[in-house]
Amino acid sequence: MIRQVRGLPRPIIALIASVGLAALGFAVARHRSLSPREATLSGRVHWVVDGDTIIVDGVGTVRYLGIDTPELHHPRKPLQRYAREARRANLRLVGGRTVSLVTDRERRDKYGRLLAYVYVDGDMANAALVCEGMARTLPFWPNFRFANMFERMRADAERRRIGLWSSAQGGLPWGDPLPSVLHAAGPGPICQRRALR
Repeated sequence: MIRQVRGLPRPIIALIASVGLAALGFAVARHRSLSPREATLSGRVHWVVDGDTIIVDGVGTVRYLGIDTPELHHPRKPLQRYAREARRANLRLVGGRTVSLVTDRERRDKYGRLLAYVYVDGDMANAALVCEGMARTLPFWPNFRFANMFERMRADAERRRIGLWSSAQGGLPWGDPLPSVLHAAGPGPICQRRALR
């Protein structure tokens, strides 16, 4: 027997609930979903160290949460492929601008860097770098607030074969021919956003 709640069969209620949750998930997935008004700190970006690290006046070194870009200045690793491009993209997004920094569960890493989601003019730089194919996802336990969203963005960038995922960079398809429709594909809904100035 189908159980009814307020006159509706249970499968209909489940369908309505799942559609509502999907819509809510899509709204939350927008990288502008966390308001910079929730920021714990803010300041002007003094230096862009690499694709996922900046120095902010009055704050110090800030490591972007949830993403990882190729190493540019690692003491034990050589310069990694696409590191300069990732730094240039980060410089274009936040260089010299005032940013809002939103932390997650853990505020600092073992090196003393602030771990944050970095916002400029209401847009999250972490998400922009993933959408542009400049960064991979790297969830920092226990900081998982945007882990699922970043993974969907990474998959979208990989699907579009941009940045780290482009054929020229050794990403997929590793030399396999692609249908022209994939080359022309624009960003999926998860990466559609207002361009950062």
